[in-house]
Amino acid sequence: MSKVRTRFAPSPTGRMHVGNLRTALYAYLIAKHEGGDFLLRIEDTDQERYVEGAVDIIYRTLKETGLVHDEGPDKDGGCGPYVQSQRQAAGIYLEYAKKLIEKGEAYYCFCDKERLESLRTEVAGKEITVYDKHCLHLSKEEVEANLAAGKPYVIRQNNPTTGTTTFHDEIYGDITVDNAELDDMILIKSDGYPTYNFANVVDDHLMGITHVVRGNEYLSSSPKYNRLYEAFGWEVPTYVHCPLITDEEHKKLSKRCGHSSFEDLLEQGFVTEAIVNFVALLGWSPEDNQEIMSMDELIAKFDYHHISKSPAVFDYTKLKWMNGEYLKAMDFEKFYSMAEPYLKEVIHRDLDLRTIAAMVKTRIEIFPDIRDHVDFFEEVPEYDCSMYIHKKMKTTKESSLSLLNEVLPLLEQQEDYSNDALYAMLKAYGEEKGYKVGYIMWPIRTALSGKQMTPAGATEILSVLGREESLRRIRAAIEKLEADLQTA
Repeated sequence: MSKVRTRFAPSPTGRMHVGNLRTALYAYLIAKHEGGDFLLRIEDTDQERYVEGAVDIIYRTLKETGLVHDEGPDKDGGCGPYVQSQRQAAGIYLEYAKKLIEKGEAYYCFCDKERLESLRTEVAGKEITVYDKHCLHLSKEEVEANLAAGKPYVIRQNNPTTGTTTFHDEIYGDITVDNAELDDMILIKSDGYPTYNFANVVDDHLMGITHVVRGNEYLSSSPKYNRLYEAFGWEVPTYVHCPLITDEEHKKLSKRCGHSSFEDLLEQGFVTEAIVNFVALLGWSPEDNQEIMSMDELIAKFDYHHISKSPAVFDYTKLKWMNGEYLKAMDFEKFYSMAEPYLKEVIHRDLDLRTIAAMVKTRIEIFPDIRDHVDFFEEVPEYDCSMYIHKKMKTTKESSLSLLNEVLPLLEQQEDYSNDALYAMLKAYGEEKGYKVGYIMWPIRTALSGKQMTPAGATEILSVLGREESLRRIRAAIEKLEADLQTA
C-alpha cells in the first residue's frame, strides 16, 4: 500500500467554519494514524469570494489547533505550487483540460449567456441549466476559427447521457447514478480559471492524495470526479464523506447560530483543546466511547470507518461541559493568564486575583462565566433579604441578624484575616454557642456577597476582601436586615 496522503484544501473566504475545521481534523487524523502526510492547499480560484486576510486565518487556525501540515505553500514537498491561482498561472489546469479534449472526454464550449439562459428548465421547483452538448458537435475547423477569433469559451467535461456511473465511499458505500443526471460540468471557466471540481481532481492526483475527506454535500459531485479520474487513466482515491453538522434544531449549522466558526468559539471563551476534541466527535466516536481525548489519543484511536452517516448535532451544552473539564485539568498558570482579563473586567479593587481565579477554576465552563461568579468582590449587588432564609441550615432573617451582630465584634477584634485563622475562630465560636458551621457561615457569606451561589466559602471571601471591606459589608448587611424586619 502506498503512503497515506491527505489534504486540507480550504478557500480563503473568511472565518474557519466548524465543518471545515472538522474536515481538516479528520484529514489530519487519517494521515497521522497511518504515519502519512497531511498537505495544505489553498484553493483561491473563486476570486469573487476571496476575502483579504482569510489565508492568514487558515494558517493561524491550523497552528492553534495543532494540525501541522507536512507540505503546503510554506513547506514545499516537491508538489508545489500549493496555491491554485499560482498553479493556474503556470498553465497546469489548461494543460490537463486540453489532454481531455484530445481524448474526446472534454470539449470547447462557445455558447453565450443568452443561449445558456434559453436552456434553463425547472426541476422540482428549482431552475437549473442542463447543457445540451451543442458545442460538442462543432467541427475541428469551427473550433479553431472561434479560438483564432478570440471568442470567449469554457471547457466542458463530456459525460455520457446513457448508462450509469458507480463510485464507492468509505462511509456511504457504493452509490450509483444515472449518467443522464451528470450534465457536462465546466472544467475551465471563461476567465481561464479552473472550476473547484476540476482543480481538485488534477491537484489531488498530482500531489499523490490517497484519501479525500470532505462533507457529504459533495457526494452528488463524486461521479463526475470519478469520470475525470477514469478519463485520465488515474487511480481513484479513497473517498471519505462526512455527515452534515446541524444545530440543536437539526438545521444546517449557519453563521446565524453565533458559534459556527472556530473564531466564534474562541471569542466565546472556549479553549482550543476542547474545541478540537469536541469537533472530532461530530460524527465519529472511538470504539471505547472515550470522550475527553488529547491530540495524541485522537491520532491513536481515529478510525474513519467509524464515522457516522447520520447528521451530527452541534450540542452547545456538551461543548460547554467538555470545556469545563479542560479548564479543571488546565495548568494553573495557563488558566490564570487566560482568566485574568475577565477578572479585571469586573474587579477594580486591589484584591488577590490569583486566589479568586483559583476559586472559580473548577466552577466555570467557559471563561466569560467568571464575570457572574466574581463580580460581588467589586460590590455587593442588590439582593432580597429572603436569601438569609435557609431551611437546611435552619436560618431565618431574625437568626441571621442576631448572628451577624454576634460575630461582628469577633471580626473586628480579629487581626489575622487568613482563611485558616478565620475558620478556626468562627468554628470555635460555633462550638461554644452550640451552632453548626453552616448556621454561622450562611449569613456571613450572604452578607459579603449578596449571592445565592459563590465560588468559595465565607472565610475564603473574608480573607480575600480583607478586614476593612469585610466589616463594612457585615455592618451594611445588619442595617439592611434591620430595615427589612421593621417593614415586615
